[in-house]
Amino acid sequence: MRARPLGRTSVQVSALGFGAAPLGNLHSPIGDRQAQATLEAAWDVGVRYYDTAPHYGLGLSERRLGDALAHRPRAEFAVSTKVGRLLEPHPAPTGSDLTAGGFAVPDTLIRRPDYSRDGVLRSLEGSLDRLRLDRVDIVYVHDPDDHLDAALDHALPALIALRDQGVIGAVGVGMNTVAPLLRIVAEAEVDAVMVAGRWTLLDRTARPLLDACAARGVAVVAAAPFNSGLLSRPRPASDATFDYGPAPESALRRARLLAEVSRRHGTELPHAALRFPLRDPGVACVVAGFRTPEEVVSAARWAATDLTEEAWLDLDTAAAQAVEVPPS
Repeated sequence: MRARPLGRTSVQVSALGFGAAPLGNLHSPIGDRQAQATLEAAWDVGVRYYDTAPHYGLGLSERRLGDALAHRPRAEFAVSTKVGRLLEPHPAPTGSDLTAGGFAVPDTLIRRPDYSRDGVLRSLEGSLDRLRLDRVDIVYVHDPDDHLDAALDHALPALIALRDQGVIGAVGVGMNTVAPLLRIVAEAEVDAVMVAGRWTLLDRTARPLLDACAARGVAVVAAAPFNSGLLSRPRPASDATFDYGPAPESALRRARLLAEVSRRHGTELPHAALRFPLRDPGVACVVAGFRTPEEVVSAARWAATDLTEEAWLDLDTAAAQAVEVPPS
């Protein structure tokens, strides 16, 4: 898998990035052996960019990723993590993080929002320890929807200073809402944005963001290409999820239409969904979450194989009908 530059930085990423939220037991647990086998499969098919966060399993994702990469040549892969949520001892654990955070891990820790300079430094120090690394390539400010001023005034300047000192390779922001990202791209010296679920085969509401990033020389990392499940199967089921909730009927209808168009052109819906973000030259890579080696192998095959122009024309027509998406 050919390395691609992350915008104007020296960081190199693979076209397919490994989203490590499932390694933190997102929604349901996976064992250490399965997590390591999935990461081994990713390396074997050429994935060289791995994205994680303290939020994912209260540090479990970072620890598992660090274990898997410990014996790999450091110059051959890129890692991103995130800041904005400090992990601290839970004063009254309930036994599980599923309700509060969505991860099937013991809730011995709690997330405390902190977008201050000191919070950024503390968060990054903890991540480096869990990842068993002395540096990370990209640091994103994580979901600052309700803390936008703090992110612009404190978190991002702290990260930009670390970048300018050569401590980290690139500075970014990761969110699933478009309007705050547009403000950040306009006001801050970021290198990349990670937009989740808003630049997909079905939901293309990030178009203004991609245009703004192209004008400013900011790279785009397109995450959640399957919209949290709706586009991940050849035939979307009635109980499919869309953006972490039950899929609206309108979105389900459009997804099934896209699935039918994909079949007519000799492929399947998840292939089209994974390839779609890479059509735009401003997208450096697409990041998807994986739980099994089989999922990684399929995704690598899809990422390496484009659809025909005729297929894209038909898919664009099918996707042009309105879908219900969260406000951005």
